[in-house]
This record gives sequence, structure tokens and C-alpha cells, in this order.
Amino acid sequence: MKSHPMKLMPLTTAAAALALSFAQPSTVAAADYVIDTKGAHAFVQFRVNHLGYSWLYGRFNTFTGEFSYDADKPEESEISVTIETASVDSNHAERDKHLRSPDFLDVGKYPEAKFVSTGVQMNADGTAKLMGDFTLHGVTKPIVIDVYKMGEGKDPWGGYRAGFQGSTTITMADYGMTYDLGPASTEAEIILSVEGIRK
Repeated sequence: MKSHPMKLMPLTTAAAALALSFAQPSTVAAADYVIDTKGAHAFVQFRVNHLGYSWLYGRFNTFTGEFSYDADKPEESEISVTIETASVDSNHAERDKHLRSPDFLDVGKYPEAKFVSTGVQMNADGTAKLMGDFTLHGVTKPIVIDVYKMGEGKDPWGGYRAGFQGSTTITMADYGMTYDLGPASTEAEIILSVEGIRK
């Protein structure tokens, strides 16, 4: 898988339509956020081409993360994300068992995957490239995640939230996963939907 990556806790492309600009002005200064996994308002999903005939979709059900964000200085954003690899879920129990095995994630040996940001590069259209180190299957490599801001503001419960969407593509062999699924299935696209609650 090729790599692509703000300060959330460890993680894993297709650019979506622009929502609110990543650099949209705000009256809120830099703040720290916790990714809202408790309310299931964040997702780490993936898809892999199956033999060139269809897309296999899946997700990781258990992960944690944090990020720091200031709308006036988005280039200073940081994020880190940690994923529990055994929580992989492709909606098929036997396939998930195989994905957890040494052929792929080897969750007994590598129970976590992580993403830690190292920088943000803003694009002229308000989107951004999030750079960082991604650790998967015991291998750490720099990746770039294409990101855009969904929005930010008060929620109905007295809190304040900010949300982002991102995606990247990695080559599985780069992370030591060389199980042969055919030439059409060497890469995995990772799609991240992150909603954070300000601390």
C-alpha cells in the first residue's frame, strides 16, 4: 500500500467534495480534542480490491485518538490515533479470523496500529495534506493523508466539536503483509472520519 497522513492517536484514498474550508476563520483559539469513539462519531474504514471484481469493505471497531486544532493556524494541527487491530470487522467472521492471522495483521504479535502526525501542508483550495508516521504490522513508515474539514461548532449538549475527513492508500507489502491476493489487491485504501470533542 502507498502511504499518505494532524495530532490524533495512531491510524490508516479518495478526495471527497470540499466541505467547509480547513482554514475557515474561527473565534476559537487552539484547542485539544478527544476523538468521539464513545458516541461512535468517528470511523476508521478500509477497502481492498477483490480480484479486480469488487471492493471488500471493512473497519476497525476499537480505536482511540486526540488532536489539537486552531482554525486560524491549521498548519500547526497535530493528531495521534491508536487502533486495536483485533477489532477488524469485514462483516464476515471467517474472513476476519483470516485477517487477524499471521497472513495479514497478526494481531497476537502486533495488537496495535498507530498514526502520529509530523506536519500539515495546506492546499490553496482549503484542503490539506497531513503527514505522519504510520505503524502497522510492526513496520513504521511515513504516509500522507488527504484531509478536508467538515466543520466545527457547538453541539446540543453544551460541548464544542470539530470534524475532518481523510483518506490515504498504502501498499500492504510495504508493511510486511505479502499474502498473495492477486495483482489487483496489493493496496488498501484507508478512510478516516474524525469528530472530536473539545476538552
